[in-house]
Amino acid sequence: ETLMTLPVLHLSGTPYEQGVQHGRQLQAQIAHNLAIYFDRFWREANVGQAEVLQRAARYAAAIATDNAGYHAGMAGIAAGSGFSLAEIAALNVRYEILYYNNVVTALAKGTAAPPVDGCTAFAVAPAGTSNQHLLLGQNWDWIPEVRGALLHTSAPGQPATLAFTEAGIFGGKIGLNEAGLGLAINGITSMDDDWTRLSKPFHVRCYEILRQWTFAAAVNVVVGPGRACSANFLIAQVPDLAVDIEAAPQANNQLTWDDGCLVHTNHFVDPAGLGITEPDPEYRVTSCRRYDRMQELLRRSRPVSIPLLQNYLQDHTTPPKTICRHEDPAAPIDERYSTITAIIMDLHQRTLHITDGPPCENPFQEYALQS
Repeated sequence: ETLMTLPVLHLSGTPYEQGVQHGRQLQAQIAHNLAIYFDRFWREANVGQAEVLQRAARYAAAIATDNAGYHAGMAGIAAGSGFSLAEIAALNVRYEILYYNNVVTALAKGTAAPPVDGCTAFAVAPAGTSNQHLLLGQNWDWIPEVRGALLHTSAPGQPATLAFTEAGIFGGKIGLNEAGLGLAINGITSMDDDWTRLSKPFHVRCYEILRQWTFAAAVNVVVGPGRACSANFLIAQVPDLAVDIEAAPQANNQLTWDDGCLVHTNHFVDPAGLGITEPDPEYRVTSCRRYDRMQELLRRSRPVSIPLLQNYLQDHTTPPKTICRHEDPAAPIDERYSTITAIIMDLHQRTLHITDGPPCENPFQEYALQS
């Protein structure tokens, strides 16, 4: 059994103090991610470093008003790692910078936009699981070189959290908290996406969701104020609550249990019903294939166990873009994606099973929130 190579950080104190610890411990990985993203912003979005930092600084100012704690966390990461606040903010709003550009590109060229992350997320209700626990998980597919970490965070007045993040991004994006609430996410795009709205960014929303004690409050983080860009949030809480929220800037669609499971990939299930247009019809086809395959696997045999779900996340049956995703060496550099991490959470036990890399080649390691 190989040891986990993903860094595991134990963070505590004020958001600023958590940020300083994050920045110090992940300094090398943050430097690496900044280089990867500045390269990608230029290749994929044709936005140079000066322009990225300008946008990021505008966003950082908006975040300071919207969520002072998150802003303090970014400032702490900057202080701990030795990078500027604008550089750290660029990582934290990279979703808005890259995704918005997909839309602009599609509008300008009248062609398909670059793809969004290819994630496959699921939840299974306790009645359909072998241990009668609520299970939630996903493969997170993204730029192969991006470095991540697992954050175990405890702060006064907030639920303790265990979550995966990218080095330099303050709030974990996939994870669980001590109230038995969990979050999985997917990138989705609509032609309404526009970063210049400067409304609550995707990563700030993920951070806020994981800091709620109740399901209703977590849902409200998504459906409350308007959004700059579309995103999908799969939220679940013990004993058996789950909802998948497809959130476009001006509308949201809420999907609930279907035969005891919920699945989402990288397309809107009913874009017309929400009154939106997706920029990339070709991409929808491959996302639908992964969606259908995961639905089929979850219904194949009940009850499902964690080892069985680990197996499902290693599925390669829908090439070229499979549930377990591998870099395509033939693709242009800015279109190469692979599964960075596979995660399965037992929300009753508050445990998280995680891989560092594609799950077909890397073992799942188990972490408990209580540790």
